Amino acid sequence: MSKKILVTGGAGFIGSHLVDDLVSMGHDVVVYDVLEPQVHGTLNSMPGYMAKGIEFIRADIRTEENLYSALKDIDVVFHLAAMVGVGQSMYNIDKYVDVNVLGTAKILDILVNKPHNVKKFVVASSMSTYGEGAYNCDSCGIIEPNLRQESKLENANWEIQCPKCGKNAKPIPTPESKKQNCTSIYALTKKEQEKMSLLIGETYGINTTALRLFNVYGSRQALSNPYTGVCAIFSTSLLCGNPPIIYEDGNQTRDLVHVKDITNAFVLTMNKIEARNEVFNVGTGLPLSIKEIAEFLSSFINPNIKPIITNQFRPGDIRHCFSDISKIKSKLGYSPQHKFKDGIIELIEWVMLQKGKVIDKSLKANEELKERGLLKSR
Repeated sequence: MSKKILVTGGAGFIGSHLVDDLVSMGHDVVVYDVLEPQVHGTLNSMPGYMAKGIEFIRADIRTEENLYSALKDIDVVFHLAAMVGVGQSMYNIDKYVDVNVLGTAKILDILVNKPHNVKKFVVASSMSTYGEGAYNCDSCGIIEPNLRQESKLENANWEIQCPKCGKNAKPIPTPESKKQNCTSIYALTKKEQEKMSLLIGETYGINTTALRLFNVYGSRQALSNPYTGVCAIFSTSLLCGNPPIIYEDGNQTRDLVHVKDITNAFVLTMNKIEARNEVFNVGTGLPLSIKEIAEFLSSFINPNIKPIITNQFRPGDIRHCFSDISKIKSKLGYSPQHKFKDGIIELIEWVMLQKGKVIDKSLKANEELKERGLLKSR
């Protein structure tokens, strides 16, 4: 049955792909997006890649009047609007908290205090809320480590040691039950988004789900935004003739998941009653090293340029985190369909079409981090 659906942040990378899927299913979609300049540049109208036949509202998520108007007759809300970027969040604290936390509060306040038809609310959370992923020590069993000490990073002691016996620990898939140990303002705001949403949903009987998204890649990522995903950052550098810059030794790992697998998870939460008041990881369950990602992108986009491993580090960065997706598989029937090497080729084909249209701002972003003591050398 057709639903009327509001997608906040629906003109962005993930949001626009979700809108495509919802429109193709015959749903009536309203997109609410401020067109943040860091993501959309000087664009002042709906991006050309947006699906036809949608209603587009350009407005700030913190503006109650616009939000209330947008929520009229809505059945389902997918809340993706947020400021994104771990490093930047550590010095743009007010904006990240204001947009991510207060923006979410504005929506929830309307759902609590004004008449509406919303029956389902899905909020996009993040794997960054975990901090370090889960690990296993051969001697002591499963551990949930704290941040690595800066003194160890200064000596290139990159790996996680067991806090009990001191041995190097092995990373294992991170389940939803792991303690959330935020290491950035961005992560903290995402944690607050999901906690607020689930609390209000349970209190007021609104079917609510939080999805902890791992490292998403795919077409439409904001290539000129130096605070976006690692694939987009590396691709932009290569496209502009610059080498990808890798922190630490490049052997840190992440879980890269294709945007269409992410949007499939969103749709499943809407259609499955088992998603009610639940939190789910959305990833692949497979770790990839940052060095491996950079080398693969280099070989296709600009084979003459090799990544630079700097041995620099960002205090608060995590070493390893990849998802345990057994819960979303068993409850919702989710299964990632895009293998990395297939999905990344699709991304590269799209990236190559952007040549001459993007600016590499990663060096400037690195300098900003250095100036603020957020990027350090050994």
